[in-house]
Amino acid sequence: MLDGLCAQFPAIDRATWLDRFARGRVLDADGLALVADAPYVAGTVVRYFREVPDEARIPFAETLLHVDDHLVVADKPHFLPVVPAGRYVEQTLLRRLMRRLDNPDLVPLHRIDRLTAGLVLFSSNPHTRGRYQQLFHARAIHKRYLAVAPELPAVPARYHSRLERGEPFFRMREVPGEPNAETRIERLGGAGAHAAYALEPVTGRKHQLRVQMAALGAPIVGDPLYPQLRTVADEDYDAPLQLLAESLCFIDPLDGRERRFHSRLRLRHWPGATG
Repeated sequence: MLDGLCAQFPAIDRATWLDRFARGRVLDADGLALVADAPYVAGTVVRYFREVPDEARIPFAETLLHVDDHLVVADKPHFLPVVPAGRYVEQTLLRRLMRRLDNPDLVPLHRIDRLTAGLVLFSSNPHTRGRYQQLFHARAIHKRYLAVAPELPAVPARYHSRLERGEPFFRMREVPGEPNAETRIERLGGAGAHAAYALEPVTGRKHQLRVQMAALGAPIVGDPLYPQLRTVADEDYDAPLQLLAESLCFIDPLDGRERRFHSRLRLRHWPGATG
């Protein structure tokens, strides 16, 4: 097994793999620890934990809002990624919840941006996971976001545009063509640089709300990517993106009950907010 993994992942040295085996960080499909001298069989499912040396701690805590045998709902703080990516592995919502709930079967049913705060729904049971995933495929989950952005003279009730990958690769952009992104927009109050909006995405394109608000002339406060990419040497924890995944509503496919979840977080620049 050790030789096979070294051949498959040449960028990871042999000593690193040996250390992972010794700490039980290389698992089979059932979550059982493998040993380095186990026979290597082509097609074998191997799970391993990617690690980032000196991973910076994100000093904000998530809140569990709901836990049952099938679903977990968490309130994610700004700056915390949902899943491992780039320089974040342990400092992610998924890994924190897996440890906290002692459940290696947790899987996020959707994603929100690392810089966005608010609700994230997880499947905690692989046997019912597909039923909940289908809700997202069928757009049967009502999602509502709150945002703070400059006041617009006129707010469209619905905004349609076509989004594609931009430059650099992690940004999106609007382009001519058949719309593939739709958002309902409602102005809730406030004025000047800090007006309040409710945003309800009909589709789920990457950075959809951020790109579309910037295109309307009201970029969300604290956005380092839109409309222009800003170079930030260090994370500014005092200037979070003013975007919150505030509510999720759907009919539970297991028992037919209506489920409603609301974030307990608040946006710092929300009109009338204090502290």
